[in-house]
Amino acid sequence: MQKNTAVNKLKTIRKYYKPIQPTVSIDDNEISYQESQSNKEIENYVYCFWQLKTQKPLCKNYNYRVVSDGCIDIFFDHKQPNKNFIMGFCRKYTQFPLGKEFDYIGIRFLPSAFPHLFGVNAKTLSNQSQNLNKVLPDFSEWINSAIKTSNSFETIAKILNDKIIRFSKNQDICYDHRFLDSLNLIFRKNGYLNTEKDLNTGLSPRQLRRIFNFYIGTTAKSFSNVVRFQYILNANPSKQSLKENKLYYDVGFFDQAHFIKNFKAFYGITPSEAFY
Repeated sequence: MQKNTAVNKLKTIRKYYKPIQPTVSIDDNEISYQESQSNKEIENYVYCFWQLKTQKPLCKNYNYRVVSDGCIDIFFDHKQPNKNFIMGFCRKYTQFPLGKEFDYIGIRFLPSAFPHLFGVNAKTLSNQSQNLNKVLPDFSEWINSAIKTSNSFETIAKILNDKIIRFSKNQDICYDHRFLDSLNLIFRKNGYLNTEKDLNTGLSPRQLRRIFNFYIGTTAKSFSNVVRFQYILNANPSKQSLKENKLYYDVGFFDQAHFIKNFKAFYGITPSEAFY
């Protein structure tokens, strides 16, 4: 597949997909979460750089809930950059006990971007968080040496941007148009499709499973379910609008109970608890 054609297909991932992590309120005066957009040169690979930190020591230990977003993240402790980790695709929400004071910074890679850049099988990362030095020892060591505790988030985002730009320029990235066609169809359908019948892109069911496991970390069907969940989040519904408009019917949920069960698996709480 020609590289320019592949890059154009990667652009549609960003166009159609916005992975949201909504579990920290923007008006929380104890914990802040912010995102910084990546440079245009790597915007088809990196969705954003992010920081999650306490504004002041908390009264009790905090459990951070990560909702399913289909992405792979590298993250590290700002105060101790040698503590760096990677988190793969997760089939359901995950909780991290962070204590009473923390400052984490991360890189959120768009779906399939991390394996494309680093050649790592995404399936080996799925449903877990592990030390980055076990997966990318050189990158882990670079974070430890390049990131200073005195650096601001803005400075660190620029350092990470520059590093990934340099790295990507040295990579001879191979693209499979059949996989990218399948991925783009899932995004355009907001995850609502029959992956066995509708992904007619020249891949057998066995090939489709193998290639999605490598680039995403799960099956096409499982990934489509996350895309469908994220579509609901992106619609920014309220409790009232969900009752009145029943947005979930648009993406194949056959009744409210089915939707609530699915939503809770990905978010950790029910829609009525998540939305106001």
